[in-house]
Amino acid sequence: MGGEIFRLILYSAENAFIQVTAFVGAVLIIFGYVDYKLSGKLVEKIEKSKKAQPIIGSFLGLTPGCGGAIFVMPLFPKGSVSFGTVVATLIATMGDSAFVLMSVMPVQYIIVSILSFAVAVVTGYIVDYYEFGGHLLEGITKKRESMKKKREDSHEIQERESGRHIHDIVHIGHEEGDYIDLILHHNIKGHQDMDTLGYEFTHSAYFVYWIVIGVGLVLGVMDLFQIDLNNLFVPHLGTVIGVLGSAFSLLMMIMGKKIIQNTTHEESELKTLNLKETVVHNAQDTAFVGTWVFLAYLAYEIFVLFLGSGNYLAGEMAITSFLTQTGIISVLLGVAVGIIPGCGPQIIFVTLYTRGMLPFAALLANAISQDGDALFPLIAIDKKSAVWATVFNTIPALIVGILAYIIEMNFFR
Repeated sequence: MGGEIFRLILYSAENAFIQVTAFVGAVLIIFGYVDYKLSGKLVEKIEKSKKAQPIIGSFLGLTPGCGGAIFVMPLFPKGSVSFGTVVATLIATMGDSAFVLMSVMPVQYIIVSILSFAVAVVTGYIVDYYEFGGHLLEGITKKRESMKKKREDSHEIQERESGRHIHDIVHIGHEEGDYIDLILHHNIKGHQDMDTLGYEFTHSAYFVYWIVIGVGLVLGVMDLFQIDLNNLFVPHLGTVIGVLGSAFSLLMMIMGKKIIQNTTHEESELKTLNLKETVVHNAQDTAFVGTWVFLAYLAYEIFVLFLGSGNYLAGEMAITSFLTQTGIISVLLGVAVGIIPGCGPQIIFVTLYTRGMLPFAALLANAISQDGDALFPLIAIDKKSAVWATVFNTIPALIVGILAYIIEMNFFR
């Protein structure tokens, strides 16, 4: 049994990196550059377009990763966008799990994106029609007033901390030293301090990591053409690169101190204002996604093995039998997992879908319900708003997920 588990570790590491992580890295670097060019402009646009805010917010949420959605969260407490816009943005976002689905199942990604966008826009306008965000904004205003006396002293102390801000940041959606800045850039974890080992490693090793990803991408394309990667001019090349890439991903994630939450508001700003930070943090984002994909692959393989009492084929048969009996519970599970803030659990859920363990309706319900890392800034600023945003996300996720399940079972089975 021990030998079989070791084999599954190597197998999972190879497949996770070659089949998913390398492609995620390629997609991330492309969208990272697009975010670098456009995110700041889109935030300015959403502040000026009052009537179209839920639509623009949904578009920002729809962009793969969490950066676009993260920028919207601080705009509500300062009154620049409506609460319906916040809800629409969070419904539309799939966070980092979007990269997994996009890389492995692009058609399903497009379908989920279209449906999530439609649900996000409709829900956002409904929330705004009933002016639900008014009393939330009043509470935030009172809180902001109570912090005014502390603001100058706190900001002065924080600015003296060595290495806290590595650039002269032009903030997006707020100003240096204001209420939002104090919370998102001074009171909670932001960018790594420059004098730490983690910062030195991630800002030095990222170049080597991208090289490994590049090699993995070439092998991944070859794998798509059914070429045996372990029977090339270099023996076991696929396994070597796959294990190396997954191990490198794990190390990058540990050094970046990112386990559940991948992207902070401060890092999202840095990525739009500095090209090197974009490349460095996209490497960290890839490592984060890759590690969680590897863990999902490994958990799946070991689960199958133990389900079959050491017989992998028996375990697969048990899985097939289990899936035919889960029914609508899988949809409820998708919604429940989506409620959990952070990208890690969502990456595992989407990865299990790509392995055939869940119906499409469960994936759709999870995509609507989840917020990736985007909910963390809102939690830090105003927990009450974060709770209500989660409620408004959960309701359409349940409704649409159940309807999708009924349609899927009756017309696509």
